[in-house]
Amino acid sequence: MFVAILLLFLSSFLSATVLPGNSEIALGVFIAKWPTAWVVAFIVASVGNTMGGMTSWWLGRFIDSSKVKPKLIIQFQRFGIWLLLFSWVPIIGDALCVAAGWMRTAILPTIIFLLVGKAIRYLLVIYAVHSIYL
Repeated sequence: MFVAILLLFLSSFLSATVLPGNSEIALGVFIAKWPTAWVVAFIVASVGNTMGGMTSWWLGRFIDSSKVKPKLIIQFQRFGIWLLLFSWVPIIGDALCVAAGWMRTAILPTIIFLLVGKAIRYLLVIYAVHSIYL
């Protein structure tokens, strides 16, 4: 089970970066195999995905201003850090994390909003797996 937890962490971390990932599938397979370990899987996936998002946030701090799309900046200025609750959404989630880094959002609120958004998504995946397969 240790190897499966490590792979779940790596999958969730990579899924939150610009690299392709499949964390929902990895979490679903893990829960199907070890349904009683859902809390561990939830924590590992949530923390890994948040760390991947923070990696994108950190990289965003080094981006040249001319590379950021004005529309994303306007939306981020309009809704602020609350947009990070949607950092789990494919394609735009990575851009939100990078934009947050570029806009120099504070680290603690950024971590909290990323973690909450990503955790809610993983709870829904766990609920779906339990409802359908268990």
